[in-house]
Amino acid sequence: MRSRLLSIAAVLTLFGLTSTAWAKQPFKAPTPRFTSAVAFDVSKPVRGLAPLSGLAAQAESQGYLLKEVRAEHELAEVADKGFTGDGALQTGGANLSSPAPAIANPNVTFEGLSNQDNFNIYNFRVAPPDPVGAVGPNHYVEMVNLTFAVYDKAGTMLAGPSAIGDLWAGFAINDCTGASGDPVVLYDRQADRWILSQFTTSGLNANGSYNGTPFYNCVAISQTSDPTGAYYRYAFVTTEPNGTLFFPDYPKYGVWNDSYLLTSRDFGPTVEYGISVYALEKTKMLVGDPTARSVKFFLDSDLIPLHLMGDGLLPADIDGRVPDNNGNNANHAAPIVGTMDSGYVYGAPFDGINIFELMVRWNKVPDATLDLVAQLPVADFDSVFPCVGSRSCIPEPGVANNRWLDALTVRQRPTYRLAFRDFGDYQTMVTNQSVEARGGGLGVSKAGVRWYEIRRKNGVYSLFQQGTYAPDDGVNRWMGSIAMDKKGNVALGYSVSNGTAVFPGMRYTGRLAGDPAGQMTLGEGTIINGTGAQVTVNNRWGDYSSMNVDPTDDCTFWYVNEYYQTTGVIGINTVPWQTRVGSFKLPGCN
Repeated sequence: MRSRLLSIAAVLTLFGLTSTAWAKQPFKAPTPRFTSAVAFDVSKPVRGLAPLSGLAAQAESQGYLLKEVRAEHELAEVADKGFTGDGALQTGGANLSSPAPAIANPNVTFEGLSNQDNFNIYNFRVAPPDPVGAVGPNHYVEMVNLTFAVYDKAGTMLAGPSAIGDLWAGFAINDCTGASGDPVVLYDRQADRWILSQFTTSGLNANGSYNGTPFYNCVAISQTSDPTGAYYRYAFVTTEPNGTLFFPDYPKYGVWNDSYLLTSRDFGPTVEYGISVYALEKTKMLVGDPTARSVKFFLDSDLIPLHLMGDGLLPADIDGRVPDNNGNNANHAAPIVGTMDSGYVYGAPFDGINIFELMVRWNKVPDATLDLVAQLPVADFDSVFPCVGSRSCIPEPGVANNRWLDALTVRQRPTYRLAFRDFGDYQTMVTNQSVEARGGGLGVSKAGVRWYEIRRKNGVYSLFQQGTYAPDDGVNRWMGSIAMDKKGNVALGYSVSNGTAVFPGMRYTGRLAGDPAGQMTLGEGTIINGTGAQVTVNNRWGDYSSMNVDPTDDCTFWYVNEYYQTTGVIGINTVPWQTRVGSFKLPGCN
């Protein structure tokens, strides 16, 4: 395994401060492990899946049964020690404190999937929803825990709501048919195909222990450009060569030019932990070749410092043109990105971004490398939010503080997606994470969205700009997703809530390419205002949302997230979360 040291001389001037890139820490990558899919076949057309089962006519009291999807492991419980400040907090910009947004209103919004769909299909409800979507030339596909649906761009449902497991009905790996979740859907504009996925949980007992059943990543690729048609179905096992079973928590996918990328947060049966970085053999999967291979690097926390991997890494996901390496392999390798907070307990030497590069050559005898190529210092941020317990953090109107919402700040990772775009002479990525942006303590502190634009030129990375969006209006903004259009304009969507008048809803902001660095200048738009609160006891929110760019014009942004219309009654019903899909453009992109 080669070790490459990159000397980065980029100097970043942000907010009047000058910062230079940190000397990269030593990193010895594990040996790549190539395997083939353990199962393959072709599904029936999605448009022919069975309709909802009609259980909604049963007594509403039965809807109080709430299933937690993937009860997330915590590697550490850390109490808030007070706000340490935010070095990139936006304090200027158009309409930052104005109630009237300058940003355009949505072109269209429509109701997406809801927890009622889970009740109709399974006779129980789930938390969290993990809403995610993708847009193609004619369709929008949405997935949540534990259902999916296909819409046209006006919001008319063309297929679904269906159980995710029904997509794998009759598959050789029966576990893929289960009600497992953590879905991701992608649209590959280069191939004009759709990718739908979920993990398996049959290897988990009710108490979280392992029962000896292997875990799988289940991946379906549409046969054609029609997402309501049939899919090539694959299963990739996560078991290590020594026989250790690993549960692939929080899987995140990305489209690359020659691979589909996948990362997961892997837990063994006792104390084993690490991050897996995969590439899946795209060329074979697109044509339904059952011999499609995967390569996996397992970053073992016993061997690699925890702050380098944190609680998850994000793979690049291409928007716009496919990267042209122009003979320069440094521009061909796929970026994999993580974040770290020196104020957390993982031992990070500074607040920063860790950047890995994955290079795969799908030859007859394949080869792959994973290198830590850059560590970029960022402005100070605080990831430890004041909460009741570890998750009850974000207030809601009229809700007791033990039933508030998860702020998602303490997880040491960026939030989906890592949106990648090639502008020819340089390449850029945008991503984000939730942080404590304004202090004050329990119920007073405010969450904001820290966002980053990272550039790569001739294989060298720099932090082009960063900012924390958190207007001083008493509202929490968190669980964001960010993307960039073909003009270099940036759009950021997120959840909002506070303890007085703002119920959980969906908003967005943006900036133009030439605007001052680190500023979301266009004010704030609304996808939908919430009118109800979540009162479930597990506090789960998210865990992710999705901002995507329409391939037809490379300008229109599509955003999906969760919200509430009605407040549940404790002990009587949970009332379903709902999702909303909205699209909008930023000025000057046509």
